[in-house]
Formats: sequence, C-alpha cells, structure tokens
Amino acid sequence: MIESEKFMRLDKFLCENNIGTRSQVKDAIRKGMVTINGTVAKKPEEKIEETKDIIAFQGQELRYQKYVYYMLNKPEGVVSATNDNTAPTVLELLPAQGRKDLFPVGRLDKDTTGLLLLTNDGALAHDLLSPKKHVDKTYLVQPDHPLSEEDIHRLEEGLDIGDDKPTAPAKAVITPDGDLLLTIHEGRFHQVKRMLQAVGNQVCALERVSFGPLSLDPSLPRGAHRALTEEEICALANTQNQKK
Repeated sequence: MIESEKFMRLDKFLCENNIGTRSQVKDAIRKGMVTINGTVAKKPEEKIEETKDIIAFQGQELRYQKYVYYMLNKPEGVVSATNDNTAPTVLELLPAQGRKDLFPVGRLDKDTTGLLLLTNDGALAHDLLSPKKHVDKTYLVQPDHPLSEEDIHRLEEGLDIGDDKPTAPAKAVITPDGDLLLTIHEGRFHQVKRMLQAVGNQVCALERVSFGPLSLDPSLPRGAHRALTEEEICALANTQNQKK
C-alpha cells in the first residue's frame, strides 16, 4: 500500500523548517528536544501529518509551509541556477540546511545584481514568467554615456535588437543621477543590454529594482535574502490571478 502524501518524516519536516541538517535534527530528536502533540519524539523517521500535528522544537511550535518565498539581493558573480559547474549559484547564498526544492524565478545575468525571487511554487513561477501575463520588470541602468530624448523615445516605442520582431513598448525614465530606469515585461536574452546597444550605448552596470509587485528592499544587503511578507505574497497571488 502506498503511503498517503499527507504524511511526512519528522526529520524532513525539521530540516525544511531550518532547524538543522539531517544529522543535526536526528541528534536533537535523540536528546528529547522535539515533541509531537506534546509527547517527546523518539525516532527521526516517525511519520507526522504536517498540517494537523503540532511539532515543537525546544518548546517552540513550528509551522509547516508547503510553499516558501524569498527575496534575494543578487550580487555579481553568481548565476541564477539551481546548480552550475563553473560558478556559484544563487541557492548557495542560502543556509546549507535549508529547503532543497527552491529555484530562482527567471534569471539575472551573472554580472547583473538586484531583486531575484526564490521559491518552490512552480505554478506561481510559471505565471510570473508567462508572456501572456505582461509582468513588469524594472532595471536601474548605468549607461556608458548620457541618453538623448530620441534614445528614450526609441526605447519606449520598441526597437530592433536583432530578433524576429521589435521589442514591446517599454517605459524609460532618466534619474537625477543620469541613470536610466527601464521597465519592460518581456524576458528576451540579454534584452536590456541589447536595447542599449540598439541606441548606440552600452550598459556599465545593471540592477533589477522591481519584479511585478515586488520592490527590492533597500535595507537588504547585496547577497542577503529574507522571507517575503504576507502582504508581498498576497500581491504576488493577485498578479498570478490577473488575466491580460
């Protein structure tokens, strides 16, 4: 008989709540630090019903989350992948004992910094990346030299970057510092860099500052991450439900 999917091993539950590695949580169970419905747990392989049983670690109740969502302030030099043989990945910036089912939603180039969403919610990721959803992505671009009004007009109207069709209309705003805030909803290969090249310019630095309803947390240091707030998760869900 196949065991119901609603049951989970206790040690797996503890690992996914960032209590520690598999060996660390096994040691915690042996030391009587874990309880199930008020009773001290005996075995790491004990089965629990994660949505109903009350699991506590050192007296603190743990809540299971099927889906988790993190905002990462991506630094340069890491790749937006779950594994890579040539460079460190964004997942390596998270605690080693964390969940193993996370993945980045979309990608930022190795030399691009800023907002990257990490989750295990495949349906949400699919919707956020779907061309039909037109989810906005805003980048702070440091150009090689100042952009003209004609350059801004061409960026906003759409232009030829060597693909089979021009880019979709975008929003381009020059900041007081002379940088460019460029909002697009497509996700073509090296799109922002190719758009700047199409107007005779180059990208010196590129940072994503927003993705859909999410804005990069200014208090989040480069390379750091945090869990999304309930408000941010709800905003993502609303984006997922929108039809365009």
